[in-house]
This record gives sequence, structure tokens and C-alpha cells, in this order.
Amino acid sequence: MLLSRRHLIRSAASVAIAAPALQLLGACATTVTRPHIIQRVSALAVRPDPAGLLDLAPGLSYAVLSRTGMEMSDGLLEPGAHDGMAAFPVEGDPSRCLLVRNHELGATSPVSAFGVDLSRARRVAQDRIYDLSHSGKPFAGGTTTTLVNLKTKRVERTHLSLAGTAVNCAGGPTPWGSWLSCEETDIVAGAGGGKHHGFIFEVPAHATALVQPAPLRAMGRFRHEAAAVDPATGIVYLTEDMGDSLFYRFLPNARGELAKGGRLQALALVEQPAADTRNWSREQGGDPALRMVQNRRYAVRWIDMADVEAPDSDLRMRGRNSGAAVFARGEGMALALEAAGPAVYFACTSGGAAQIGQIWRYIPSLFEGSPREAEAPAELELFVESTGESDFEYCDNIVASQRGELIVCEDGEGDNFIRAIAPDGLIYTLARNADPGKSEFCGACFSPDGATLFVNIQNPGITLAITGDWTSVHRNARQMT
Repeated sequence: MLLSRRHLIRSAASVAIAAPALQLLGACATTVTRPHIIQRVSALAVRPDPAGLLDLAPGLSYAVLSRTGMEMSDGLLEPGAHDGMAAFPVEGDPSRCLLVRNHELGATSPVSAFGVDLSRARRVAQDRIYDLSHSGKPFAGGTTTTLVNLKTKRVERTHLSLAGTAVNCAGGPTPWGSWLSCEETDIVAGAGGGKHHGFIFEVPAHATALVQPAPLRAMGRFRHEAAAVDPATGIVYLTEDMGDSLFYRFLPNARGELAKGGRLQALALVEQPAADTRNWSREQGGDPALRMVQNRRYAVRWIDMADVEAPDSDLRMRGRNSGAAVFARGEGMALALEAAGPAVYFACTSGGAAQIGQIWRYIPSLFEGSPREAEAPAELELFVESTGESDFEYCDNIVASQRGELIVCEDGEGDNFIRAIAPDGLIYTLARNADPGKSEFCGACFSPDGATLFVNIQNPGITLAITGDWTSVHRNARQMT
């Protein structure tokens, strides 16, 4: 049952109750007030790394946790293309946490968990592999789960936890202790394998072996990117990585039991059906009739979607025809606890007039998902729009810190950075990928205590732990503005 947000969030007591769930979701656990922001950039510079891997802001340091090709505890190899990730607490042991990590690999890849010759696939039971190629080779995507010692910054155990899926890009943690792994593909049965792809798979964080791969079909089949769960309602918000994507939510029939089905809906603006939020010019392929501006809130309504398994991969087109708003490559999402309750932030990688990124803020209704929702509609706000590379370029995965910033991973064509955006709009740099490959950053997430920032460099596939005096970094960035 979906209860009124008014009863769940709008009190100091309920904020205290919600905070542990938000910590599990990687969100900030202290209340933050978001003022009208003044977007500006700090001149804080990163220091060159003698090892040539990761340049960091003064006061921060890093440790390499693992790399593609390392043998894992189950005898398989750590897959490549590290992507979305979340950290989960270990009950009774604050010195350790579990990382569940996506691997954005297609149907076949030489950097799968099974080795170049696939000889290690014999170690895995067939019923634990979602799909095989026509030649019998397991699809290479999936997830790994890693036990990390936060004191020593060392991996103590790691294993493949989801197998046989494809292009597992972002995803998101749940407040009940699982990871939602999202397939960013719409491969159909017969096109290289035996099953449809483009689904979400749930992986319990504490599973110590491969999980049974069961697609959550009611959550839709499309090029899924990220997922964010509101702990107050159990509603799941979903992004889609397409140039004309939609923003979705899933209303579960049973809170915390996504396999029992529910309703999939697409976001629309009350005042303008089929609104184009991308802020592209007509020459760029956009519709400038409605210019989305920062610090303005737009009332939202939700459209029920039918035939959500979409055998023709046309879900977003049908949604747009029904009045849903269009976004520019929806990617990472973050849940943040604010003074009025949780808010959902999501990145649109190619949004904005410069086509290098927007970050949106969704403020749920007091009666989110209930029949009374129209009495107090949810609202959508353009939080920041990048005007140039010094802001951020091609924002991808994002996460909210316990200090109220949004941490942004870049997926650009040149240098890639990790940026921080303070509640008042101050943007500053935390890290630069110094590796010659200049690959994207992925999967930024904080340890349950907020002290360690985990992040992936997608290629060649490295997971890092960043620690330091975060408060001083923020203070120094403000002084350099």
C-alpha cells in the first residue's frame, strides 16, 4: 500500500527514521535545504598523480581495490567494463561493506568472467545463466559482489553474482538491501541469443553465490539506465538512455517485492503535453517552444503505460504520443534527503543548449502514487544545466553525499572528471582520470559511513576507494571561487 508522504516524511521524527534507509541508498543522511542556486565554478585544481592514474583534489587519496582479469573467490575472472555500483552495510560490522557492481558487457566479450576461451564457464550451473548465444556461450554482462575492508582498503572476497545478461549499465540500490541491475539494450530473442533483453534484475547484496536471474518484466523492457527507490513509498524511478528518452516510475503491487508486479508510468508536464525538456535548438533537433529554466518548478502528472514488455521496442514512442515529456539521454540517479523529504535527481547526458548535460530534480507529491496525488502534484525542476566543459561535460552516474553535494561522474570525449555540486550551485572538481585511455568514471557511491567514495574507471576496468577530509575539500573549493 502506498501511504501519504505527509505521514511518512513531514516530521523530524520521520526524517530520523528515513535516514538509515537513505544511507543504504547512498543518499545524504542529513537534511539539506536547496535554495535557488547560483551556478558558478570553483578554481580548485587537482594534484597530478605520480602513478598516472587518478589526479585528486588536495586532501584526498586513493587505493586501487581491483582490476579487470583478477581471479575472484569463485574461480572466475573479474569482468571488465565496470559501471554502476552501490555500497551496502555488513550487519554488525561497520569496518566492512559490500560493493555490488555492474559490468557493461555485450553478448560476447573477451573480458568476461569466463576467460577468453570461456573455459571457466563450466564452473557455472546453466540455470544461473540468463541467456546463451546460439553457439552456447554465456552472455558476458552481469554483476559482481565484493566484500571490502574499509580499514585496510582491501578486497576480502569477490564473486560473480548475476550472469548471462547484457550491457548492465547503471542501476540502483534498494532500501531492503538489494541492487537493481539495469540492461541498457533492447536485444530481441533470435538476435544473437535465445531471450529478450532490456530488463531489470534484482541482486540481493548479501548473496554469496550467483542469483537466479529473473527479469522484472512489469518494470518494462527498454534501454534501462538507472533506478532510484524512494524509501518512504517503495516507488522506483527509472531513466532511459536514448536521445528522446522518457522518465518513468514503477508503482509496485507490494512494497519491496518487485517480482509481484505493478504499474509502469511515464512523466508528463501538466501545462504542456509531450514537452521537450532538452533545451535544444530547432537545428539541434529540439523543440524550443518551451524553454526549461532553472529555479522554476513544473507541475507533473503521470501516464499509465501499456504493453510494457514492448516487443517492438517502442515504449518511449507510445509514451510520447500519449503526452509524456522527452529527455536527452537519461542516465544516473541519486536520492537525497532534503528538508521536505527525499528528492530524486537524474542526469541527462546530452541535455541543454550546449548538449553536454543537465541534472533534474524531481520533488514527489505529498501523496505520491495515491489517488489523491492531483491535490498536490509532484514537481520537476531543472537543477543545473552545463554551459561549458568547466561546469561538467556529459554527466553520467551521480550520487548524493552526506554533506549535501551531488557527486557527478563524467563520460566525455577528452579528459573526464568527478565533479561535486554543492546545494547552492557551486561546482568544483574532485578528481581527473589521468590514465592515458581517458575512460569514463562510473558507479560513484559512498560507504555506509560516508567516509569513502568508491568509483570505477570503466576501461580498462578499475575500482578505486577515495578517502580524505571531505569537509576541507569543500571549504577550499569555496575559498577558490
